[in-house]
Amino acid sequence: MPEQALRPQKRSFSIRGHRTSLSLETTFWNALQRAAKHDDVSVAALVTQIDADRGRVGLSSAVRVYLFNRFCVLPPCATVDKL
Repeated sequence: MPEQALRPQKRSFSIRGHRTSLSLETTFWNALQRAAKHDDVSVAALVTQIDADRGRVGLSSAVRVYLFNRFCVLPPCATVDKL
């Protein structure tokens, strides 16, 4: 795996009118984009949904856990490539 794929990339979003940044590795950005496409929403809309449920956990961590649960834990277990 290329080293750059392991380094987090930062992107900015507006969540309910507030600008925030999200740092994720390439694999997680790809999974987030595919999940949003599957749900027929924008990445920003999906991040907003995750943000609403995260409590006091950091946004990047909440996104990673959401994606892990979505693709690896909660049935049916789908791989990112199947979306």
